Amino acid sequence: RAVQDGDILSLNCFPMISGYYTALERTLFMGHASDEHLRVWNANVEVHERGLELIQPGAKCSDIAKELNEVFLKHGLLEYRTFGYGHSFGTLCHYYGREAGLELREDIDTILAENMVVSMEPMVTLPIGHPAAGGYREHDILVVKKDGAENITKFPF
Repeated sequence: RAVQDGDILSLNCFPMISGYYTALERTLFMGHASDEHLRVWNANVEVHERGLELIQPGAKCSDIAKELNEVFLKHGLLEYRTFGYGHSFGTLCHYYGREAGLELREDIDTILAENMVVSMEPMVTLPIGHPAAGGYREHDILVVKKDGAENITKFPF
């Protein structure tokens, strides 16, 4: 069907630059977004922004995931989270051979270190029938630096 007012759209870009994969995803709305859709989108952006703050050398992947779970829980959305919050990136794209040991999930205890490249991509998917039904994801790529992380995506919300 043709896109209609109120539909949720997903902007997805996965370019290769100088032999390295990167990514960008943003949740978009066609025309008007309902208050409930905006509530869920704002909650997902809050998780995303907190995740960007947490990515730094010395952080444990499982600790990042657990803290971000608390933000989704506060908004009543944790049950709609569908997978981890991010993963390694580089010469292999996220479909082929990504490092299972560098995923932002509760069961991964890898410690982030300088020069690692990771994504931050929280996502919730709400089922048909829910007032905010649809999928929401914001996705940026970060390079872990000595004193934090650099967001190399640099694309606004």
